Amino acid sequence: MKSITAKGYNVEFSEKQYTILNDFIVVKDYSSIFILVDENTEHNCLPIFLSNFSNELNIEIISIVAGEENKHIETCLGVWEALSELGADRKSLLINLGGGVVTDLGGFVASTFKRGIDFINIPTTLLSMVDASVGGKTGVDLGVLKNQVGVIINPKMVLVDQHYLKTLPAEEYRSGYAEMLKHGLIEDEAYWKTLSNFKNISTEEIASFIHHSVNIKNNVVLEDPYEHGLRKILNFGHTLGHAIESYCLTNENKKTLLHGEAIAIGMILEAFLAKELTQLSSEECDEIKTVFNSIYPVVKFSPKEINEIIELLQYDKKNSHGKIKFVLLESIGKAIIDIEVSNELLLSSFEYYSK
Repeated sequence: MKSITAKGYNVEFSEKQYTILNDFIVVKDYSSIFILVDENTEHNCLPIFLSNFSNELNIEIISIVAGEENKHIETCLGVWEALSELGADRKSLLINLGGGVVTDLGGFVASTFKRGIDFINIPTTLLSMVDASVGGKTGVDLGVLKNQVGVIINPKMVLVDQHYLKTLPAEEYRSGYAEMLKHGLIEDEAYWKTLSNFKNISTEEIASFIHHSVNIKNNVVLEDPYEHGLRKILNFGHTLGHAIESYCLTNENKKTLLHGEAIAIGMILEAFLAKELTQLSSEECDEIKTVFNSIYPVVKFSPKEINEIIELLQYDKKNSHGKIKFVLLESIGKAIIDIEVSNELLLSSFEYYSK
């Protein structure tokens, strides 16, 4: 499968991807190599990576605790200290082997350590393959607030190896699938239709779908790398989805939701808003709800919880001049940005979801 050329680097899909990586490292003549993993990828994915990695340099492994709740500046501090204690310099390389938490946090750590060292991302979850692999967004959460601190900076290379997907629990696989469905909703109606029948997706087919999703996101990012306009469409479902994810992460009475599970709810809610505000048809709105509810669990929210989730919207990164801005759909496959929504409609969207 052909590599995808992003801004200043390639996303490698071919069987020769590890040869490309090994050759790249030889040419760059790095002083040392560090691999960032979490406790899950250290056990499940690191052996796969090391079996394909050939280099005479000594490798140091830095492991962090897994989970979104550990994607914060204190974890960065531990990684920075480890790099320093292990003798990393400005010619060192950090390889981030893991899901979105590892690649987001690792990219941020690398971009700030000694004012910036090179890093390479090797995503190991479906979510990170189709989302974190392109775009250059790095960073950490601020308390419960998602991705409030970070920079946009690109890796030197990304390797997408579908063999890592065999290590994933089913719920993690579904989490990444939500982002692929989103790519269809914002850019490619035929792709949405194909993915809508979740149970018929084979392991072999998923590789080509990953490639297609990465290509959709990459084309958007190439046109608008710093999210001044078009790139905002990638946030469909994320305004309410991130608020729901943050709320459930810290509320002891709610089950913690994976990113894709929360974003799936966000896309149903925002489909309803689109029906009310941007001419999305009732039929397409209901279709979106039916597809997501067939794949992801329906979560019940009390009126009090809904109000607290809505309050979290004030911290969304897309806000401007104190106003909350949504990405909505005009139709399946066509998104529109910067739509303001009243609290009354937000409450109505939760009523629609819960029916």
